[in-house]
Parts: sequence; C-alpha cells; structure tokens
Amino acid sequence: MARKRMVLELGMGTDLGGEDYTKAAIRALRDALWHNSLTIADAMGVDRQAMEVDILIGTGKPDEVDETAVAAILPYGTARVRAVQGGMDIPKEDGSLTVMANAAVVVWLDLPEASA
Repeated sequence: MARKRMVLELGMGTDLGGEDYTKAAIRALRDALWHNSLTIADAMGVDRQAMEVDILIGTGKPDEVDETAVAAILPYGTARVRAVQGGMDIPKEDGSLTVMANAAVVVWLDLPEASA
C-alpha cells in the first residue's frame, strides 16, 4: 500500500464581529469542503472513513484556534489540523477586528501499489 495525495481544496472564512479565530477557521474549512462532493474514495474503491485529511489553517492568531473543534466538522475520515500564522486581521473604526482565516485541505488515500 502507498499513501497518495488525491485532493487539494482551499477555502476562506471570516468572523465579522466577534474576533473568533476558531469560528473563522471552521467557516474556511466548510468553504473548502461544502462546495464539493468528494467521490474520490468511492471511485478508488476505498471506504470514505479511510481518508486521511490534513487541514492547514492560516489565521492572525493561530494559538486561538481550537483545532479539535475544526476537526469535528469533518464528515468522515481522520483529520489532522494545524493552525499557522496567516489569514488577515482587518481593523475596524471602533478598534475591533474582522478576522479572516484560510484553509488548505489535503486528502490522502492509502492505495495498492500499481503493478509494473
């Protein structure tokens, strides 16, 4: 068996008024996932739960992202979430921020080696 990168999806999410980096991260992940119907596992004859999903979240304050909450929205497969510096914090006139997060989602499958 060989681990193969099958899918890359990108998304963006915001929290307009609450400065909640987890909320923005979850919205970014949903943006990446909910615009697609990933049938790659089915097409390869692999159970969807066997998908390994690496989720990279870029946000202004990665230490404020609840990675467990982000992983919990994944409909199937095994999630690994890592929050890193990125995204954007947009100042507002009242001194608060609109926060934006970006998500990169990579789906891996463990597939049989092709015979030569």
